[in-house]
Amino acid sequence: MPKIPRDISGRKLAGLLDRYGYKIPRETGSQLRLESKLGDESHKITIPDHRPIKIGTLNSILTELAGRQKISKVELTVELFGKRKK
Repeated sequence: MPKIPRDISGRKLAGLLDRYGYKIPRETGSQLRLESKLGDESHKITIPDHRPIKIGTLNSILTELAGRQKISKVELTVELFGKRKK
C-alpha cells in the first residue's frame, strides 16, 4: 500500500480532486465544501482547510472518495499522490 502523505493541505487536496470533477462552490471558515456532479447525481464532501490535514481525517476522506469512484483506496492514493511503494 502506498503511503498517504502526512504534509498535504486542504487546498492542495481540493486541487488534486479537480481531476474527479470536484469543485469548491463555497467556503465557510476553515472548511472547504467540494461538490461533484455525475449525471443528475451530486456528491458533496467537506474537507478542512488546514495545513496539514490530520492523517485520520485524510484517510477517512480517501476511503469515502474511493467508494464513490468505485475504485480501491490504493488505486486512488496512487492516482492522487504518485507511485506505489515497493
